[in-house]
Amino acid sequence: MTSRTLQRLLSFGRGDASVFTAPSAEALTYDGLRKLVADTIAALNAFGIGRGDRVAIVLPNGPMMAGTFIAVASGAVTAPLNPAYRAEEFEFYLRDLGAKALVVEAGTASPAVGVAKKLGIDVLTLHPGRGAGVFTISGNQKDAPMRRGFAEPDDLALILHTSGTTSRPKIVPLTQSNVVASAENIANSLAFSDRDRGLNIMPLFHIHGLIAGLLAPLSRGGDIFCTPGFNALKFFAWMEEAKPTWYTAVPTMHQAILARAGHHKEVIARHPLRFLRSSSAPLPPQVIAELETTFGAPLIEAYGMTEAAHQMACNPLHGVRKPGSVGVAAGPEIAVMGEQGRLLRPGEIGEIVIRGDNVTAGYENNPAANAAAFVDGWFRTGDQGVMDADGYVSLTGRLKEIIIRGGEKISPREVDEALMDHPAVLQVVTFAIPHDKLGEDVAAAVVLRDGAAASEAELRAFLAERLAAFKTPRKIVFLAEIPKGATGKLQRIGLAQKLGLA
Repeated sequence: MTSRTLQRLLSFGRGDASVFTAPSAEALTYDGLRKLVADTIAALNAFGIGRGDRVAIVLPNGPMMAGTFIAVASGAVTAPLNPAYRAEEFEFYLRDLGAKALVVEAGTASPAVGVAKKLGIDVLTLHPGRGAGVFTISGNQKDAPMRRGFAEPDDLALILHTSGTTSRPKIVPLTQSNVVASAENIANSLAFSDRDRGLNIMPLFHIHGLIAGLLAPLSRGGDIFCTPGFNALKFFAWMEEAKPTWYTAVPTMHQAILARAGHHKEVIARHPLRFLRSSSAPLPPQVIAELETTFGAPLIEAYGMTEAAHQMACNPLHGVRKPGSVGVAAGPEIAVMGEQGRLLRPGEIGEIVIRGDNVTAGYENNPAANAAAFVDGWFRTGDQGVMDADGYVSLTGRLKEIIIRGGEKISPREVDEALMDHPAVLQVVTFAIPHDKLGEDVAAAVVLRDGAAASEAELRAFLAERLAAFKTPRKIVFLAEIPKGATGKLQRIGLAQKLGLA
């Protein structure tokens, strides 16, 4: 097996080929990126930071964030943080991570800087250079013992927290080998080559953007057009400038793009995509069909999570794609496990479990979580689903999101998909609301299409013909926009509280 490190991953790109482009910016070549990485590691070592030391990164989306992540992760441990956090959140994450340094851009007003100084964490400052993602880094020189140079396969490359929707966020450590294995899995699934250019709209403090949006195409010598973050109003202008062959996004982004695509048919025709990719949450089959018709390209739905360094399963690029399924195992092994730890047969519903080179060895400093998460070498994903006889995995929901109404178990996704069949419905998320006798009942938040109208009674009557009575939402609320998390995912857990229905 080849050495799985970021240094090796970057070695496959042709020296004079572009690796990063950005709106109105000069391209950076692979040779330029390799020099940036070497110079950054030398600078970090001079600041007393080496392999195993944790460096928090607080930067806006774009080529500098992409270059910083790769450069720092090649010789230390990166911890990208959401720039939108408040001071209290930065304090929690910087403490919890044990960060030795914080990287920010010169002139930033981020509260992370004040928090780092309060905690005695070194602040390293980036100064933009010429070319997309190019920078120099400044800090205080230190003569300290450290492990110098490029990271080895078993060194940590990346630390991220789980979302912490229902409990304290857990630390997920990922090695060089984990992240490179996942990048290679994705590159193999999507047949990436040096002719591919991705249009990255995903945040680069999240596993989806870092691995699928960034490292996977780089592992095959491709390049990435790095945007400042998702903006549906600018997407087609970026598409015109970038001339991409693919992009990856979460379902809410795809739906926002689709809503504007009718006004940009000429741009789509001039720059045909090889495929579109969706991950991080289920994409309704109705939306998949619309996207494929609109772009004239296959929509590849994949299944990922932080603990797997992103990808676990993927619909085939060439072959049978099953709408509503997240595809077949695409890297790690996948099985379905019953409540007693027994692996189930095709067609039986249980918990999705995985094992493989891309899977974390365990949460950091959390023996209780690890004892619950690992069974006989398998990692429990927390997702409920089923595998068919052909190996295709379909998710029925997060185990924590399953609604239990008077003992009846209801998959929110089943209700979502039934409501999406109504011609007036653009977007929906089904969630649990408390009930004094049943424990929980079903509710749904709905966004209607522009110019469309529908009442709660009309939608309930529509569902009555498609679902059992106990699955029909007791309450349907109409919203202009459904609350989303920092990465654009719709949030089921806690939605009742946010909407005042708890």
